[in-house]
Amino acid sequence: MSGLPLWLGSYPITPASDVLHELAKSKNFGVKTFQAEDEIAAVGSAIGAAFAGHLALTSTSGPGVALKTEAIGLAVMTELPVVILNVQRGGPSTGLPTKTEQADLFQALYGRNGESPVPVLAAATPGDCFQMAYEACRIAVKYMTPVFLLTDGYLANGSEPWLVPEVSELKKFGRPALPPVGEFKLYKRDPETMARAWPVTGTPGYEHRLGGIEKQDITGNISYDPDNHERMVRLRAAKVNKIAQDIPPLKILGEKKGKVLVIGWGGTYGAITAGVQNLQKAGKSVSAVHIRHLNPLPPDLGDIIAGFERVLVPELNMGQLLKVLRAKYLVPATGLNKIKGQPFKVSEIEAGVDALLTGGK
Repeated sequence: MSGLPLWLGSYPITPASDVLHELAKSKNFGVKTFQAEDEIAAVGSAIGAAFAGHLALTSTSGPGVALKTEAIGLAVMTELPVVILNVQRGGPSTGLPTKTEQADLFQALYGRNGESPVPVLAAATPGDCFQMAYEACRIAVKYMTPVFLLTDGYLANGSEPWLVPEVSELKKFGRPALPPVGEFKLYKRDPETMARAWPVTGTPGYEHRLGGIEKQDITGNISYDPDNHERMVRLRAAKVNKIAQDIPPLKILGEKKGKVLVIGWGGTYGAITAGVQNLQKAGKSVSAVHIRHLNPLPPDLGDIIAGFERVLVPELNMGQLLKVLRAKYLVPATGLNKIKGQPFKVSEIEAGVDALLTGGK
């Protein structure tokens, strides 16, 4: 849908290797896949492909993201559209390679040196992985930024009926038109998205250089000026915040006001949805929302939270989204945490909600 050639630079790692295996079968569609010698080379190739005008992707799991971190910071500084897919597994270190977990959210949000904000998305179901991959690519190209897409081992090894979308139903996106040659400035930004121009390397009249050293606003020249550095840091952050204008309203499962709101993200969707529906049938005052955009957060989330007495956040970690919500919305939310390499059971969600309804913490 982008009209751009697709590049995947990857290094095999459980449970993300299937992405490389499957895309490698698509040469007839012009897909280019590169099995690199290591994780750093894989993400480096994706950055180079984006510099050359490709829709660039790198896939991995948590340990691989740790190795890619410095290069992801380079993508932030150069403002190149690279999608980083992290199929999360149990950690840290080698951890539980074949088991699921949601413990890489902080890594995606904060795991780089300096002020380096990155949009973070998460798929909710196996079928939703397609839609969120499309969304990650769309945001990356429109806003000229690297984007994290989080899934997990549970989704990677799961399946569900999925209606293949009609191509006509998907909105096209692509590299915006370049300004006239005489008006080209590398960091002259689009007023709506704050994205810089994306000229393909070697295009006559649009010659430019990129790198990890701070650049001067507008011109793109190397700059050590302190005021310029602060301006560029704030511009990069403001650009990511602008993405909130593209996030659709959250869908609430249940009433808009009540006693308990369950907030989920990622592969907890199925257990949360089933558990909340069971409780609603039993007459309990409980609703749910599932977040697919984790940075920036949906603009209407704060107002939704305000309509409920208590908030429960089930996660397959020690409460990473919980801490983000507490910090941003100053809400005394309660975590429901499981770190066993296994997904939630519906009964565990029901028990967590019942504990809040009866006054437990």
